Amino acid sequence: MKNAFQKFGQWFQKAVFSNEQRPFDWLLFFSTLPIVGAGLITMNSFQSGNNYFFEKQLIWIAVAIIIFFILSLIDFRFLRRTDVLVSLFALGCISLIVLLLLNNVVRGSRSWFSFGGFSFQPSDPTKLLLILILAKYFSRRHIEIANIRHILVSGFYAFVLFFLVFLQPDFGSSVIIFLVWFGMVLLSGISKKHLIAVFLIGLLSFSVLWFYVFKDYQKERILSFLHPLTDVQDSGYNAYQSTIAVGSGKIFGKGVGYGTQSRLKFLPEYQTDFVFAAFAEEWGYFGVLLLFLLFMIIILQILRNAFHGDTNFEILFGLGLTIFFLSHFTINVGMNIGLLPVTGIPLPFMSYGGSHLLTEYAGLGILMGMRRYSRPIHKDSIKNEFIGV
Repeated sequence: MKNAFQKFGQWFQKAVFSNEQRPFDWLLFFSTLPIVGAGLITMNSFQSGNNYFFEKQLIWIAVAIIIFFILSLIDFRFLRRTDVLVSLFALGCISLIVLLLLNNVVRGSRSWFSFGGFSFQPSDPTKLLLILILAKYFSRRHIEIANIRHILVSGFYAFVLFFLVFLQPDFGSSVIIFLVWFGMVLLSGISKKHLIAVFLIGLLSFSVLWFYVFKDYQKERILSFLHPLTDVQDSGYNAYQSTIAVGSGKIFGKGVGYGTQSRLKFLPEYQTDFVFAAFAEEWGYFGVLLLFLLFMIIILQILRNAFHGDTNFEILFGLGLTIFFLSHFTINVGMNIGLLPVTGIPLPFMSYGGSHLLTEYAGLGILMGMRRYSRPIHKDSIKNEFIGV
């Protein structure tokens, strides 16, 4: 067992810290395509005739991949300029405010701009914007991160976006915004006493939100997470049906198009929030294992590109992007198997929807653009150059 862990550690170091550089990370790009394909197959397997979700998702995928390749050709060193990022931050805030003031309520929230037959959710690209803002802020202050002032200032940027998204209300995206900020603060070298202070502030904030802000259905979702079987006919129904779907897939699944939970409409939103459960029911443990492997490759390749960043800004952006994908993946899978409350967070590359897909490929495209001027870096140099050491 010890030798196995040592071999895995050596493989991980080689995969992430290898000095070998190529103009383009094809492994990263091609690792996303089977996940995209799995999402399309799942969407199409329960519909006969014209499939609305399948056809629109094909368009979103084409646009997202085009954006990915365009961004990969751009030199993003201009994003190190404060005025550029502040302007983008202001534009993002304005779009969220306009959404709140002028947009109509759809399914209980003001989260989408509609353009003909397509809808776009601004909260998705604001997550990417926050990563850029924090990467810029901490890249010049990582040595001084022990100063509580920098935590508060960075927290202000995150809080503005968190608050505007939460008002829509979009609790799931708000959680991702918080996790991106919290993860990047941790990676930047926060002191233990400040970490405790952040936890206390978070606990206090949650208490205020619970008693004065959360709506009844949001409280019910959290309570159904703590006691999932107490109300399986109402607030706990989605999570309950999802766990049944995942478990019923067993080792090799029921086969494409034979998932009874989705086909018989027991599993709601199988093309978006619960696409993982629908996939697991059809493909079983074996298919889920392959899916997890692909996501692991994506994360490792993002880390590998991040640690070759030209400056701390590029390194922090790559690490922030890692947190972004890990947060989405962990929460979506967690809520599909009943370990986390249902929050409406999509599974990267797989769930139906154009906003998150464009954001994900845009993030990878920016990373590829930064790769164009990246430099080889030895793993021992990272400690001296990053995370406040």
